[in-house]
Amino acid sequence: MQGYGRDWHDCLGEASMLKNHYLVAFVALSVSFIFGSCSSIYMPNVPATPMFRHQGEGYLSGHVNLKGNASGTVAVSLTDHVALLGNASTVNHGRESNTHFRQWLAEGAVGYFTEIGKSKRQILEIYGGYGLGNSRELDQRASIRDYEVVGNRKMDFDKIFLQVNYSSTTKGRLNLFGGKRVLNYGTAIRVSRVGMTDFWLDDVQADKEENLFIEPVFFTRMELLKGLQLQYTTGFNIGVVNNSYLKAGNSIFTLGVAYNFGRATGKKKK
Repeated sequence: MQGYGRDWHDCLGEASMLKNHYLVAFVALSVSFIFGSCSSIYMPNVPATPMFRHQGEGYLSGHVNLKGNASGTVAVSLTDHVALLGNASTVNHGRESNTHFRQWLAEGAVGYFTEIGKSKRQILEIYGGYGLGNSRELDQRASIRDYEVVGNRKMDFDKIFLQVNYSSTTKGRLNLFGGKRVLNYGTAIRVSRVGMTDFWLDDVQADKEENLFIEPVFFTRMELLKGLQLQYTTGFNIGVVNNSYLKAGNSIFTLGVAYNFGRATGKKKK
């Protein structure tokens, strides 16, 4: 009976944590729609969340949103606590509309990871990295032949970021879509200093801007096959500096897949 009591208590605890996670994610999604109404020349990529456990693991992921922002990540754990990752994203949105936005971004990072908690079902990661990118935003008006550009903003930029990831895996499997599936959920908080290295307004060089972005992100993963997971991510960004162009205004809301490989299924051998 005591064993059943502990299992029931664990289930209640997991249900409570899941409920709190989804509540916070719902609030984040609501806030993201509010912030998404503002225009910005910078669109954040999806933070990388490999959630490593041991040495020798690999991670691949791809994500996309309704604005066509496609992000991809590759990462590897070099030791039992040190990892490297590379992240890239590209977007080309609104080519046949009044605002045409294009951006590419590439970044790399080194980080520390560890399992936490008595059951080792939680993972904590800390990454620091550097990135480079380019953005272009065109104001367009429809003409007889095609869209005519009436204004443009272009920037080259770099970024330095610090990111903390946390995730937890449910103890049991959930009955979803005709099968029992592993579910895990987590949070990533990224602080990014983004600065223009060059900036042009209507092809004339202009004063550069920089900003400090705080980006809380929430994600949930559902196992499809061994190592392959479906992931949805939602979040928003907050700009500390009140700029005219480099400011908060593009939320994160994506669907994607993540694949972990090289992960041991049992206890780690000593």
